[in-house]
Amino acid sequence: MNQIRHFAFRRGPSFGGDLRAAFDHVFGSDISAQSTPAESAWAPRVDIREEEGRFLILADVPGVDLADIEIQMDRNVLSIKGDRKAYSSQTEGTYARVERVTGGFRRSFTLPDSADADGITASGRHGVLEIAIPKKAQSAPRRIAINAAG
Repeated sequence: MNQIRHFAFRRGPSFGGDLRAAFDHVFGSDISAQSTPAESAWAPRVDIREEEGRFLILADVPGVDLADIEIQMDRNVLSIKGDRKAYSSQTEGTYARVERVTGGFRRSFTLPDSADADGITASGRHGVLEIAIPKKAQSAPRRIAINAAG
């Protein structure tokens, strides 16, 4: 008897991009993410949240020493890069399974104009990197009087 497997959602080259575009269209997105697989051995998963006075990026980086993470800001693009080193053990034996990816990673995020690049802070705890990006103070709209000429 032959078995036929049906996959309702095949992951094609544009599936992730189409899904992200649909999500952004429905829910809106002020921060767009970019990462190039050729540059990275792996990419940490991130959550991006907009709060009243700031944007918050939470990146899962388990097993990465915070000293091995570099965060840079250049032309409204926030870049996170780092390296998860291979676990070395002096015990004998061979692995039956290896699923934890090691090596370098890089993620980049284009920030909106409302982001205050000078006030960005980062901290890490329990394998989660938290990057807080404050929003610039919004200037209130003002009415401009028209002077009558002559």
